[in-house]
Amino acid sequence: MKDLERLDWAKAGGLVPAIVQDAAGGAVLMLGYMNREALAATRASGRVTFWSRSKGRLWTKGETSGNYLEVRSITTDCDGDTLLILARPSGPACHLGTRTCFGETPPRAAAESLAFLDTLQRVIGQRIADPPPDSYTAKLLAQGPRRIAQKVGEEGVELALAAVAQGDAEIVGEAADLLYHVLVLLQSKQLSLEQVVGELEARHRAR
Repeated sequence: MKDLERLDWAKAGGLVPAIVQDAAGGAVLMLGYMNREALAATRASGRVTFWSRSKGRLWTKGETSGNYLEVRSITTDCDGDTLLILARPSGPACHLGTRTCFGETPPRAAAESLAFLDTLQRVIGQRIADPPPDSYTAKLLAQGPRRIAQKVGEEGVELALAAVAQGDAEIVGEAADLLYHVLVLLQSKQLSLEQVVGELEARHRAR
């Protein structure tokens, strides 16, 4: 909050650019402008609110479509004249219906592809909270930790066998099966992929 207090509103005539980034996937969703009132409204509501230069008023993203941007964090840059907002989109960020305001196929950072694992993790969490009757994930979870652990072991063996006796497509398929079942195991134990990544990062830093 101290960073926000040092924003240089005067530099651009009372407006600062606000870059909105997907808090889960990392994609840059859009760019808007905020004045003091827009920033205050964003912080108060938890939803990204801009100052619309065309409308001449405060404008909450999603106020018409329902595709709100739920704020996770707000920070400023080193010069105090730009905001970076991490948010969870509840739908397409663009009024044209695309995920971002940079076209249907915007450039993607390598990390964005890996971000689908977070999406999958959240889907598994939803299956735990509200299990659909026809869901494989829900049925597996209902069988308990021993069966889930058994599936992880089976998929690990299948991946190892594919690595020595099958082609690349089979190896990728078996690796996908193993990753999925590892995520189910973690979620069933109320653990997360972020914790695993944190452990890997800690090991790397300790080298």
